[in-house]
Amino acid sequence: MGPTFLGYDQRALDEAYDQRVWASNMEEVLAGYAAASARTREKLGSPLRFAYGPTEVEGLDVFRAAAFGAPVQIFVHGGAWRRGAASEYAFPAEVFAAAGIHYVALDFAGVADVGGDLRILASQVRRAIVWLRANAARFGGDPRRLYIAGHSSGAHLAGVALTTNWQKFDVEPDILKGGVLASGMYDLHPVRLSARSSYVAFDDETEESLSPARHINRLAAPVVIAWGTRESPEFIRQARDFVAMLRTAGKRVEELVAEGCNHFEIMRTFDTSSRALGRASLALITATQPRANN
Repeated sequence: MGPTFLGYDQRALDEAYDQRVWASNMEEVLAGYAAASARTREKLGSPLRFAYGPTEVEGLDVFRAAAFGAPVQIFVHGGAWRRGAASEYAFPAEVFAAAGIHYVALDFAGVADVGGDLRILASQVRRAIVWLRANAARFGGDPRRLYIAGHSSGAHLAGVALTTNWQKFDVEPDILKGGVLASGMYDLHPVRLSARSSYVAFDDETEESLSPARHINRLAAPVVIAWGTRESPEFIRQARDFVAMLRTAGKRVEELVAEGCNHFEIMRTFDTSSRALGRASLALITATQPRANN
């Protein structure tokens, strides 16, 4: 069998986009997310729950900071576009609340539940952002200071949001003031060629419209692109290539390499201000805050 993409044969490409091959502790780490999230709810209390759309899954959890008019950190979870829930990703909330930042975790459909149409998931994330722009003040958030972060397939969806033509939604092009994208995919061509096409209904329009690397001209915010040294080679290549493209285009980008972390372990660095993703997220928000007039 000849190469399918960049020298990979089909089996190797499928494995490059299958995290189970590269992270034998995947289920253990995912269970740790859920346990840590339960502890966070015990400490901070249950989040406020809001609907951003008409279907049952279109909701978001808000962990409030004490400050009124505070920035809002939005998180888009991973799970190969198939699994995951906002309730399993509450654990970063404590570090943000302590820093005076509201933390919002999104729920959205699994791709298998919408006929494999990835565009529906992207639309839900966008609509959640627009809802937050219009309604952040309801929980004390500053609608002018929305930030986004995502992990894995959630980093892909967050990347799509960051490279959206927001004028089509009647909001400002810089509705998102910064982004942290961890272990994501930024061009869908090789993903389309992989076994993920067995459950995602890829077509030319989906590949083109939902590949952040093809729309970097729309990026209006500084971003941090993160990955672990024990990721699959394709996830590392995707991140490095995206960083290189952003730098060539003159965009504001920082790369963050989490030494010794696999695809799932990198998320563990999001729950404290002294570790990689938590530190980078807080630094990005701090660096982009409006300065008081002297």
